[in-house]
Amino acid sequence: MDFFISPIQLLQSISLALELSAGGLSSHQWRVAMIADHVADKLDLTREERQTLVHVSLIHDIGAVASWEKVAGLRVGKSADLYAHAYAGYTLLKDSAAFHDMAPYIRYHHDRWDGNNISGLSGKQIPLLSRIICLSDNVAIQIDAQRFIFDQVPGILENIREGSGTYFQPELVDVFLRIAQSEGFWLDLINAYAFPEFFKRVGRYGDICYSLEDVMDIAEILATVVDWNDPFTGGHSRRVAVISEYLASQKGFCADEVKLMRIAGLLHDIGKLAVSRTILEKPDRLNSSEFYIIKQHPYYTYHILHNIEGLQDVAVWAAYHHETLDGKGYPFRIKGESLSLGSRIVAVADIFTALTEKRPYHATMERDAVRQIMQGMAQHGKIDGSLVAVLFHDPEKINYLIAHVFAIQKK
Repeated sequence: MDFFISPIQLLQSISLALELSAGGLSSHQWRVAMIADHVADKLDLTREERQTLVHVSLIHDIGAVASWEKVAGLRVGKSADLYAHAYAGYTLLKDSAAFHDMAPYIRYHHDRWDGNNISGLSGKQIPLLSRIICLSDNVAIQIDAQRFIFDQVPGILENIREGSGTYFQPELVDVFLRIAQSEGFWLDLINAYAFPEFFKRVGRYGDICYSLEDVMDIAEILATVVDWNDPFTGGHSRRVAVISEYLASQKGFCADEVKLMRIAGLLHDIGKLAVSRTILEKPDRLNSSEFYIIKQHPYYTYHILHNIEGLQDVAVWAAYHHETLDGKGYPFRIKGESLSLGSRIVAVADIFTALTEKRPYHATMERDAVRQIMQGMAQHGKIDGSLVAVLFHDPEKINYLIAHVFAIQKK
């Protein structure tokens, strides 16, 4: 099963998730991509290099999800935190069939031109795309969306000039300073309606054929990012994935659909990147306001995934995992026959996994207690009773599946 997916759609969605994890939609990575593309337009880059540059820019901070508070505001140079998040992004992607080519550029995107780096690289030893992202990132990070942009431009330009020859390659600084003379360039960076046109333009580079295995590989990467953000439930996404996969196989899904169900399980909590770690790590039950904040996460899961052509079913299965058959779930209040079997499967897998995990506010429950709770939910019209019956029909199989996930995590 193959998917002809626009890489821009895919990476824009991943970038959106990363932006949400930084405490709100700052558009930082989108701005970096836009600046980098302007620089590339003035250089003799191939179409493929330019495409890769935009793709890398959109997810260059993928390694910072667990450490935004340490990274925010830092510049290039010999900073352990900067190097750590760049290296984390590299290790996350380097073995990916779909994204491995982007990994080296992420690894060195904070390296200084003068070589005062942990990596030991200097000058043109640093990959060109990394050098461009380094400059673009430092422009973007200085933009304050709450201030009039043209009051900020002189200070931004002065900082970039001061970094020429130390932080940044002088030739790239010269290119940027020419670009920066355009008022339209700056207005595009701070106006939300400029981004759709930008993505439309760079999307013309073409679609990529991703196999089902490629998409699963990408989903595994994103599940790792989600679990970085919520260490108390580390591995939750993969446990939901294996239970969803098992239930789908037992309910007659074909082989490809079973794999898509696994992908839905891996991605069901990607919207949790929009939830503060303070709330995720709270050691007791949430208050009313905190609960409403965390109830937003399936909404973000849906909007992160549904614009990716070919993954609309996965978006629905993943995002509706807190809906209930009686229509009293959240956040969309979908009920009864409007809830597909795929969505019901992820819901049951998520409830089972949450109850059998140790959480800050409850200990691991015994399987008999979990079974009683879930059978009660089915009897009260909350979840699909036929799926609960399948889930508890072969306890040894479920134990094996969960143990297998733990074994993979420990490797």
